[in-house]
Amino acid sequence: MNSLTAKKVLLIYFSLSGQTSSLVAQVANGLRDTGISTTIERLRPVTPMQFPFKSVPSTVLMMLLTFFRKRIPIEPLSPKCQDSYDLIILAGPTWSYHPSGPVLSLLDRDGRDLLSGQTVIPLISCRGYWRMHWYGLCSLLKKHDASVVNSIIFTHPSKEPWRTIGVFLKLSGKSPEKSKIIGKHYCKYGHVKEQQKEACRFGAEIGKALIDSHPLQNLNFQTPLTGCSAKTTS
Repeated sequence: MNSLTAKKVLLIYFSLSGQTSSLVAQVANGLRDTGISTTIERLRPVTPMQFPFKSVPSTVLMMLLTFFRKRIPIEPLSPKCQDSYDLIILAGPTWSYHPSGPVLSLLDRDGRDLLSGQTVIPLISCRGYWRMHWYGLCSLLKKHDASVVNSIIFTHPSKEPWRTIGVFLKLSGKSPEKSKIIGKHYCKYGHVKEQQKEACRFGAEIGKALIDSHPLQNLNFQTPLTGCSAKTTS
């Protein structure tokens, strides 16, 4: 029992639309099921962000700014983030092929103090194009002397081009799933229940590996439900 209580995981994340937060909650549930102590920290922008955006032009502007990796200032982290953890899971959505503005702000401001010498698994929630996000995030994490041992990638399950069209319209405040044409191919924004169950399973696998001192890089998070098959560890 002492070995169980000694294992601690920090899940730190940003979520605008709620998709990342639902995945993080399920990973935390899986960790707790194995006896792991979990701490969840949500990144909160200094100026609250609206979702969905007000219009198509405002959505286009946001996509353009995020493509150039615009930082979104965040509130200070809570003191609990300064505790010692066996693993940090850093989660967030892909914004125009890059990590979100709040996550970039976190790395700029707190990266060295928070991540130096820490074992990290990134969790990415995205429409489908995650590789540039992944490689850029890994580069920033390694810059702060973090050890990136694996990754969890969840893509939206709809097929292209409907996935891109549907996400853009949803961000713009529309309801593509109710469209007679688009709704036939795009039934839901974000992740489905099966993916959330998969996230819970991943959390349990991470917990068991931590308790048994098994290498986290050996865990396989590439499944049809995650939407990725290429191994991303480096």
